Amino acid sequence: MTHESSASPLIFGGDAQSPRAALPVLPPLALYIHIPWCVRKCPYCDFNSHTASPVLPEEEYVDALLADLDQDLHAVYGRELSSIFFGGGTPSLFSAEALGRLLKGVEQRIPFASDIEITLEANPGTFEQEKFVAYRALGINRLSIGIQSFQEEKLKALGRIHNGDEAVRAAGMARQAGFDNFNLDLMHGLPNQSLDDALSDLRQAIALKPTHLSWYQLTLEPNTVFWNQPPTLPEDDMLWDIQEAGQALLAEHGYAQYEVSAYALPGRPARHNLNYWSFGDFIGIGAGAHGKLSHPDGRIVRTWKTRLPKDYLNPAKSFKAGEKALTNEELPFDFLMNALRLTEGVESRLYPERTGLSLESLAEGRREAEQSGLLQVEPSRLAATTRGQLFLNDLLQTFLS
Repeated sequence: MTHESSASPLIFGGDAQSPRAALPVLPPLALYIHIPWCVRKCPYCDFNSHTASPVLPEEEYVDALLADLDQDLHAVYGRELSSIFFGGGTPSLFSAEALGRLLKGVEQRIPFASDIEITLEANPGTFEQEKFVAYRALGINRLSIGIQSFQEEKLKALGRIHNGDEAVRAAGMARQAGFDNFNLDLMHGLPNQSLDDALSDLRQAIALKPTHLSWYQLTLEPNTVFWNQPPTLPEDDMLWDIQEAGQALLAEHGYAQYEVSAYALPGRPARHNLNYWSFGDFIGIGAGAHGKLSHPDGRIVRTWKTRLPKDYLNPAKSFKAGEKALTNEELPFDFLMNALRLTEGVESRLYPERTGLSLESLAEGRREAEQSGLLQVEPSRLAATTRGQLFLNDLLQTFLS
């Protein structure tokens, strides 16, 4: 049954004049688990991360995470988890015992898909060979390692606690521990970075043979040290040269770009992130975690959890800080803001399937974007052109009500 089917019941969003079809098939479901502590806060980081005390409240936090999950179970509707992502912060600060108890508790509440992808973020400075063997034994089958750079001067400028040698060893430790699927996080456009510097970092990362590379430009975000005390960053012409040369180098070594800053070997894109970008559902648990859940009646609700760890762990306070049901007017932008990040976009049919709105509701914006050369003229797909990827904000503006 399609969403345009006259047999589909209708619900109404924020605008009572705009009916929306109910969702006969719910999207895939993922779980994001936020662990908010780091050894030290980096000056560029705007994530919800906090400097760790000498002893982490592992037991209390795992208890809180499972209690938080219990409050979201009403929206699971019998679905299974296709992926889990431990983000932070630095999740690898937690012991294997704590993560094992958490994973067991999650699986008791929501069944795991037989091929579930479970990713753990880690930093080289927190790597211990024994710990990673134990993580792998828990069923964690993918790592995302925060390298950022291999060069001492750049790492120091970024406030990182590891050095280049530790970064190289981290990848080897991951492989020795049994992880045949891992991502390296790498930045470019770093303070005083030259083209040779950037390509040297990229060549070193490629030499470590990760299955996936997240290669993205450093940006200055509000509420960070770098925002208030900006470092000297490369000029725009240099940034463009780095981007072009880096993309060519990655392609030469078999890493296909499938999203703005994501590159993968064949068959190895991050399934958890693909779920975000294709407007799938995800539960978010942990301090400051965000979620997005679809309901059979057509409601699509975004949630966010209490941000500060001390408040999240306070039994007198609610886990949920807020929620918002997306209106019909907000859905097109919300869907496309994710889908158009993918280099190949998504099949057009996914829009009515995931939003309950007809493709016709995009018609005006679609014509304008195609005429502007920002959207591909391809009825069966919603995909940005090469120019549209470069000017994604301009492309998205054409779909604003």
